[in-house]
Amino acid sequence: MATIEPTSTRRTVLPGAPPFTVDDLLKFPDDGNRYELFNGSLVVSPAPKPRHQRVISRLVVILETAAPAGIECLTTVNVSPSVEDLYIPDLVVVPEQVSEAVDLVYAPRDLLLAVEVVSPSSKAQDRSTKMTAYAEAGIPRYWRIEPDEGPSLYVYELDGRSYEGPTVHKAGAAVTLSAPFPVSFDPADLMRLRG
Repeated sequence: MATIEPTSTRRTVLPGAPPFTVDDLLKFPDDGNRYELFNGSLVVSPAPKPRHQRVISRLVVILETAAPAGIECLTTVNVSPSVEDLYIPDLVVVPEQVSEAVDLVYAPRDLLLAVEVVSPSSKAQDRSTKMTAYAEAGIPRYWRIEPDEGPSLYVYELDGRSYEGPTVHKAGAAVTLSAPFPVSFDPADLMRLRG
């Protein structure tokens, strides 16, 4: 088995000690990694790959075009339901009034929709951990996009403290959704090259 030697001996030293709190996390270095907390446990993810970013960018354009006045789409915001939990969804839909009032961290009640694009490094979190955490936090809608499926869009709606569904929408057929506002698109559009 081949190994790769580290190119640097520099190490990141994180403030605090497990279990971490949101206050600890907000003191972490800005080193290009995405730091999230689940019950005080730290989850570290690298910056997303270009294909992941393409899916998010295409979805932002689609949603922003369809959104009514007073609603906006934002990427990689902090969402914290407790002092030991901080999530960073790939994309959220929120009222603009809320965004004007938020400095750094959104409450789950602020979100109309949270979206995650599944990456090789985030499969378990996006398919299970985040889905459960978002439902328990009361986020009314969760969309999971699976790029390796063409892509496919998995739509979850909150039913009490858990999500019902998902309803799965495959690439190649237009989907029309009514919430958080009316929007229609083919999931394949999320990965199409512009050229």
